[in-house]
Amino acid sequence: MKPFLNSTADYHRRHLESLGWELTVCAMLQQPSSPCRRILMENGSYGSHLDAFLARHLDWNGVRRVLEVGGGYGHLMRDLLTAHPHLTAVMLDISPLLLDRQRETLGPDAAEFLLQDFFDFDVGRLAGFDLAIFNENIGDFPALCGLTAEVLGGTGGGTDLETTRCLIRDYGLSLPDGSFVFNLGAALAVEKLCGARIPALFISEHSCEAVVPAAYKAFMHLPSSGRPERIRLKGHDEYTIKFSHLERIARAMQYECWRGPYADFLSIEWTDELRFIMTSGSGRDEHEAIRQFFEDLYRYEYLLLLKRE
Repeated sequence: MKPFLNSTADYHRRHLESLGWELTVCAMLQQPSSPCRRILMENGSYGSHLDAFLARHLDWNGVRRVLEVGGGYGHLMRDLLTAHPHLTAVMLDISPLLLDRQRETLGPDAAEFLLQDFFDFDVGRLAGFDLAIFNENIGDFPALCGLTAEVLGGTGGGTDLETTRCLIRDYGLSLPDGSFVFNLGAALAVEKLCGARIPALFISEHSCEAVVPAAYKAFMHLPSSGRPERIRLKGHDEYTIKFSHLERIARAMQYECWRGPYADFLSIEWTDELRFIMTSGSGRDEHEAIRQFFEDLYRYEYLLLLKRE
């Protein structure tokens, strides 16, 4: 099989009708009545928890301009603007439908709304932001599939393949045996963001390097092959992210890195009820939602990058 580029761009531009079937962690915590909030040590939305986590690493008073790329329905940015009304926000999205939803959620004057591909966004303008957020969406970025060591060791094959060779060589990225997928778009996005010297970056997504703590291994099993894996979704495919590659690129570009599972900032209260839900196999809708949510706290990873002075 020849290498090929998996892209979700056409789907998001022309065919996406709803995110209702693609349940993210942010969406699971959106409603105050969500059963998933019940197992957290502190009741709150995803945005409120992320706000508190970021406050441990940066001074919100020093953050003025915020860029969110692929902001879904706008719930995360709404929480951040509510907590920090001094912020100037820009929402950048490739999907006209989602950009309209963000405008409805935030209000037409609460942010600047740009219908544009991130890779077409001017680097000079990118450098004017204090914080950039890519929340639960970088798996949508292009992935180069069907790679092998033999293919990478050759020449030619097109721009995407040559770019991949350069990234692997320049940053010393590790490669698995056999056929594999490379998160080309995610790697290029991190390189572009760090090249713009934005002071703070937050990136999160499904990880192919997820680790379940020993205390919870009896309750769930997550695949952790270390290889980006295909996620089949309505109308398109995404790929899990190899965060160690992104971290290596950021460190090479003089960024300090904090990386871990969502459980780092969405703290669980382990109760008898939660133990029952995780072990009983109960088919109640809210129990199934809680089990998925609990697993996603370790299936998703984040990468927080701060520019070294």
